[in-house]
Formats: sequence, structure tokens, C-alpha cells
Amino acid sequence: MNSSRTRKPDVTSLEPAAVDWQMSSFSNGAGGMCVEAGTFDGGVVVRDSKNPGGPVLSFSKAEWAAFVDGVENGEMRF
Repeated sequence: MNSSRTRKPDVTSLEPAAVDWQMSSFSNGAGGMCVEAGTFDGGVVVRDSKNPGGPVLSFSKAEWAAFVDGVENGEMRF
């Protein structure tokens, strides 16, 4: 069974204007290197704020939680 926690959002029907996009708190506000994330179809979608009509990455809730956990625990190096 594929629950909403493990299912990736189906972005084929994504209307970007319908997503409540949130800009990264690490954004410097100067117009560069910014990502936006929002919830959609039971998961999380991410896009480049400089190209809002461009490609969108999709993650299940479990994948997104694992990513955030890794960042918060210093497992990611940027």
C-alpha cells in the first residue's frame, strides 16, 4: 500500500500559482541562490525562485522529513 507519507506528489497537474510557496530562510533576499518549497498532493514540491515556471522537484513527506532531519543534524555540507 502506498500511503500519502511515502507517495511522491504527482506534479503533472501542478499549477504553481495554487501552491503556497515559502522561500528558504537561508535566502539572502538579493535574488540569488534561493529555493522555494510548498505542499502539494500530499507531499512537498521545491523550485528555483529565479525560475518559478521551471522544473519542480517532488518529495514524499517521508523523504522531505529525512532531508530536513539530515540538515538539522549536520549531515549535509553546503
